Amino acid sequence: VQLQASGGGLVQAGGSLRLSCAASGRAFRSYVMGWFRQAPGKEREFVAGIRWSDGNTYYADSVKDRFTVVRDNAKNTVYLQMNSLKPDDTAVYYCAAKAGVSISITDRAYDDWGQGTQVTVSS
Repeated sequence: VQLQASGGGLVQAGGSLRLSCAASGRAFRSYVMGWFRQAPGKEREFVAGIRWSDGNTYYADSVKDRFTVVRDNAKNTVYLQMNSLKPDDTAVYYCAAKAGVSISITDRAYDDWGQGTQVTVSS
């Protein structure tokens, strides 16, 4: 699966951004899509995931009720809508894909990765 992430930028605290992850390749609609982020000096962490087949989602506690992940079948794209952004959300965000039905929070479970997109939230 080939993934192309976009949509990062600079935003003030309390603002919103929407990240996109366009997918192509073999059978990606049977995959699980994940969003991860990595801040400077920190390990990469799970943010949110969605099972493409039925839209089932799972979120990290740190973003629950602020971030929403959805997929658009017509555009073969997964979106991460980020609201009420905080400076702690500043990181490089990555989308990733894994085969199977379980939404894993472990980055090693994901086989394919898009390039990162920088999100910077100013205070």
